[in-house]
Amino acid sequence: MAVDYAALKKGGFMRQKQKNNFSLRLAVVGGNLTAENLRIIADVAEKYGDGHVHLTSRQSVEIPFIKLEQVEEVKAALATGGCKPGVCGPRVRTVTACQGSEICPSGNIDTYDIAKKLDERYYARELPGKFKFGVTGCQNNCLKAEENDLGIKGASIVKWNEDACIMCGVCEKTCRENAISEKDGKIVLDAEKCNYCGRCVKACPTEAWEGTPGFQVSFGGLFGNRVFKGESYLPVITSEEQLFAVTDAAIQFFDDNANPGERFRATLERVGLDKFQEVIKEAYNG
Repeated sequence: MAVDYAALKKGGFMRQKQKNNFSLRLAVVGGNLTAENLRIIADVAEKYGDGHVHLTSRQSVEIPFIKLEQVEEVKAALATGGCKPGVCGPRVRTVTACQGSEICPSGNIDTYDIAKKLDERYYARELPGKFKFGVTGCQNNCLKAEENDLGIKGASIVKWNEDACIMCGVCEKTCRENAISEKDGKIVLDAEKCNYCGRCVKACPTEAWEGTPGFQVSFGGLFGNRVFKGESYLPVITSEEQLFAVTDAAIQFFDDNANPGERFRATLERVGLDKFQEVIKEAYNG
């Protein structure tokens, strides 16, 4: 009987160089796995693979040396520990994320929450080519948001409260962009230099700085045969409703305009950045 390798690949089973052996990619959201997940992965790797797993560059887990005749058995075994196969090919891939504000002191947004919502909204959606989301919590950019077709970076829109300020100078020393200075007994913020890192908010001993969380979105990143840093065409987004209106518009633009096998960046360049910016700004403005 003929083997449908395309269907296997779509379901996360990728052919190895060894005949009738497959490396199974698992579905992982935001790099998070439970202890239960890890136990079943270890059990499956030992029973059906060769006893090892591979951690991919996009926070997923692959179990190599799965035999063709055991594919269904493996899927059933993984399900007992809350795991399921991931996807490959021309569709929305694993949503990656750093630890974010729930764990990391530098985080401006709850990255895992956003990653889960993106996953629920788009994961495995069929598209002309593969599409990758990445969510990072702050300007430290541990997740390298701009490498993704659509990257989301946590931002903090800051505001100085004069009444709470003791003019200690900590914020000025903390700011890496030299956006904060003291003039005539007042703190001055240069909005053109501010990169929304939020360090001033976190460093202030008297809470004289307030930070409003937001999202900086970049589009068209690539990191493969061709390297391109994703670009941002919008101001900082301050609501999830607005964020998802923008992500909806971006992925729909790709779906409507991409050629088969094409990456988002190539589509933007071929169709026209001006046309995309028009669509994305319309979504931003509601």
